[in-house]
Amino acid sequence: MSTESAKTEDDLREEVTNFLRRNFPQIQMHGGSAAITNLDVESGSVSLQLGGACSGCGISPMTIQAIKTRMTKEIPEITQVHADTGMGGGGGMGGTSPSFPGESRGGDLDSDDDEGPKAPF
Repeated sequence: MSTESAKTEDDLREEVTNFLRRNFPQIQMHGGSAAITNLDVESGSVSLQLGGACSGCGISPMTIQAIKTRMTKEIPEITQVHADTGMGGGGGMGGTSPSFPGESRGGDLDSDDDEGPKAPF
């Protein structure tokens, strides 16, 4: 790859922000918010925090899924999207990283970096 076309973190952060504004105005219209909590240009990973009305909203898992699917297609530099609504802190009542049969989340399915809990045995 050429380094001339490589985007800086600021460029990519702006592109992700614009993507969210353009594709998900309903987040803000419904009293929700979306913030970038981590962006790793080298790995192509972005972490988002959905807050406000999104926290506890019944359709936030679908919103997260749509963000993951569209963002990895529209922004080629983004290969993994992690999103959280802040509910349950990763072990509670949902609100994080939904998955559906046959989906492509843009990540490496063979990777060992699964965010889910590890079995105790």
